Amino acid sequence: MISEQEILNASILIVDDQQANVMLLREMLRDVGYACIASTNDPFEVCALHQKNRYDLILLDLQMPGMDGFQVMEGLKKIDTDGYLPVLVITAQPGHKLQALASGAKDFIAKPFDLVEVQTRIHNMLEVRLLYKKLENYNQLLEQTVRERTAELHKSEARFRRLTELSSDWYWEQDENGHFTKVFGPVFEMLGIRIDDASGQTRDDQGAGWDNTERETLEANIAARRPFLDFVYSRTSPDGSRQYLMVSGEPMFDPSGRYTGYRGIGKDVTETMRPDHESSPESSAARPA
Repeated sequence: MISEQEILNASILIVDDQQANVMLLREMLRDVGYACIASTNDPFEVCALHQKNRYDLILLDLQMPGMDGFQVMEGLKKIDTDGYLPVLVITAQPGHKLQALASGAKDFIAKPFDLVEVQTRIHNMLEVRLLYKKLENYNQLLEQTVRERTAELHKSEARFRRLTELSSDWYWEQDENGHFTKVFGPVFEMLGIRIDDASGQTRDDQGAGWDNTERETLEANIAARRPFLDFVYSRTSPDGSRQYLMVSGEPMFDPSGRYTGYRGIGKDVTETMRPDHESSPESSAARPA
């Protein structure tokens, strides 16, 4: 909302080639408490004055020698390019009212002046104008906030990615169909798989070798959409060596609760495994997250 004091502190420019009209309007405005009133008798000065001061309201006479009010409004449109022209025209010609509104003026005051009408129209127009400016400022602040939050998000993502790289060998995300959508790190090289260009499905490039029991346990976790922590499974490489991989993952859901896939981290733990781990049933068990 706009307070009464904000309206009375709004900046107003009176434009009329008749000094008597300027003085009359100025006194009418001062009597009700308006504090920031400027004026000019020269229509050629209006655009420069508005460019410098950005008035909240311009009281503009239409009938002036050398440059009429319609020509002044055309010049003001080049300054207020947002389409809102803060002009209230002053005219003694009834036929000019519709033409003035079509030219961009927001309202009009008829001559001879009616005190109540003048005060009411000015007050109402200033209230609308200040609300418009407040909304415009809010939108600009909102856009700036979005830009700042987006930049912060990008920085957070970069930090998260770096921490993931330091704490694990890879980070991965899959959609609800099991297709990889994000992979950071040498996951495919470690797993000996490739992505089919046509279907997006993974294919084993190095032949069989996965422990079926372990893989079934992992796939059961994913099918049930359960999180899993430090799940270790293994495969026999083509050269006969044993490879151990440890992964942690969690399901992802959108704001409506719809399942959208999995994300997680993984690492090759072959070097840390000992012979006694190979026979331990805990090496291939999934611990709840």
